[in-house]
Amino acid sequence: MSIDITAAVRGISGVHVTAYHADGSIDPRLTGEVVDRIASAGVHNIVSGGNTGEFYSLTLDEVRLVQDSAIAANNGRSALTAAVGRSIGDAIALGRRARDAGAHAIMAHQPLDPFAAPQFQAKYFLDIADAVELPLIAYVRSDAMSLGDIMRVANHANVAAVKFATTNAMLLAECIRESDASTAIWVCGLAEAWALPFYAIGARGFTSGLVNVDPHRSLAIHAALEAGDFARARDLVATIATFEKLRTKFGNGANVTVVKAGLEAIGYPVGPVRVPGLDRLDATDTRVVGEIVASWGVQHRVAR
Repeated sequence: MSIDITAAVRGISGVHVTAYHADGSIDPRLTGEVVDRIASAGVHNIVSGGNTGEFYSLTLDEVRLVQDSAIAANNGRSALTAAVGRSIGDAIALGRRARDAGAHAIMAHQPLDPFAAPQFQAKYFLDIADAVELPLIAYVRSDAMSLGDIMRVANHANVAAVKFATTNAMLLAECIRESDASTAIWVCGLAEAWALPFYAIGARGFTSGLVNVDPHRSLAIHAALEAGDFARARDLVATIATFEKLRTKFGNGANVTVVKAGLEAIGYPVGPVRVPGLDRLDATDTRVVGEIVASWGVQHRVAR
């Protein structure tokens, strides 16, 4: 099936978790099962090796294993975007390898180097876009780059989208004002709750970790936004507010932990989060997550 990346990134970019065996090694079968569930629900773009997949706590070989598992489980149903990052050499090598393995696009994580020069963060994205023959999604997570540098990235011919993951709405508005028909799509990189104001500014599509637990709820929010039914979208976002707030605890250290707790609550033994993330929730938060997921009426896993 032909995949239209432009259309896919205007939908939901669902970032799947990485499942582990009891000994802490990657569980490719269960990871694939999570991906299969997301694809079966109809999520438009599946991101493998994103932050919800614990990219920075995986070795490069583990990233490749996770992405191979996702590509196989997806089986061409949704767009499959492979995340790349770290050194420029690692990012390009991961991207070329993902291309050969059957990914439809790559997503470049913004460099985390504390001494990264803003204009060379832009160059990082541009060099990857030049070197890998797959559409690139640039994951912009800070305000460090100037408007001009962000626009250089967004206007590159091989950049399909900018995943805008900062709360600087005024900067996003400036970017959109500077855009034309050839500019990359501006995607809300802060998940469902932020998609409401981002849509009002002019962004389209959003990222999601919620899709791991309740993909249909995320799809309903997207449908409401696309229809311009902001009241409906607000009502749906209200049902996930406590879940999403829990993810922000400990300076966002519980972000992936809450998603994994939600999966555990419906029968997916995906394992704890690796260091430096919070490994597990305490008993109180585990109970709260279980109650939230139960209130959503999510179907429990049937063990394979």
